[in-house]
Amino acid sequence: MIISASRRTDIPRFHSDWFLNRVRAGYVDVRNPLFPGQVSRYSLSPTIVDGIVFWTKDPAPLLGRLDELAAYNCYFQFTLTPYGRDIEPGLPDKRQIVATFKELSSRIGPRRVIWRFDPLLVNRAYSIDDHLRAFAALADELEGCTERVVISFVDNHHSDARSVYAALGTASVSHDQQQRLAGGIAASARDHGMTVATCAETVDLKRFGIERGRCVDGRLLEELGACRLSRLKGRYEALPKDKAQRRECLCTESIDIGWPNTCAHGCRYCYATTGEAALRRNLAQCDPAGTLLCGAFDPAVDKLTDHRGTGDARDRSFKFATDELFPDL
Repeated sequence: MIISASRRTDIPRFHSDWFLNRVRAGYVDVRNPLFPGQVSRYSLSPTIVDGIVFWTKDPAPLLGRLDELAAYNCYFQFTLTPYGRDIEPGLPDKRQIVATFKELSSRIGPRRVIWRFDPLLVNRAYSIDDHLRAFAALADELEGCTERVVISFVDNHHSDARSVYAALGTASVSHDQQQRLAGGIAASARDHGMTVATCAETVDLKRFGIERGRCVDGRLLEELGACRLSRLKGRYEALPKDKAQRRECLCTESIDIGWPNTCAHGCRYCYATTGEAALRRNLAQCDPAGTLLCGAFDPAVDKLTDHRGTGDARDRSFKFATDELFPDL
């Protein structure tokens, strides 16, 4: 089983106490976002969890507690963009975030820290040339601290009558703009020993050496853990794409343990925060001692399915040493 922590919120920044409490307890409860009355309970035992993917813009609260995760194979998707507080109002100074990035890399190694330079948008405040200069400067700072960069182009979405494009004063990034951004970023990344991949994009950028990527990447977890993760017990069959994600997403199946409207960064492009009222309501319901990230399990109205020891299609995979069944891999 792979844990995604989390596409829906910044667990390292805002909910690290809750997460580490769940690690100590050995299980976590997850509410179904489509059918909120359904709650699933999953084991967090290191013998069951094949990997943890953290998504964060500021993992500083977790840095001093990484030893509590020593039993787990994990890596971080770390977003670091050129945007100011006009777009990312809740973040600390970017110099501080760069320092946090470097410290995290020094503790767990550059292969386990993936730099997200996304989403890319173009408006009056942020031109293509601005992005390329900012990327080059950050790449110079982060050289040796990461090996992979993820990019994507901003998408519009509407939540509670909120348009991301309107909030950012932008429109979709045109094909020509995508090509110019990708070409410049790829060239600069190569100069600093980094490769680039896209997140949930269909545009063909192979001529720049940019492939379509997997943010939750079972193959990377195999490399980091010196193992093979198979959906079958008797022979190797790679873990499948996560069908719960949009069609363009190539991520490996995982269990996302987050909940929307629980991240206080306030980024204007965020798809997981629908409005201020929902954010305030949900943050007030986040209890570090709770089994759910947000709210509490109510046996009178909630139906609990306990997957521990039995599993479903996503939370069971089989881990093998690389020379156990597949000596030539």
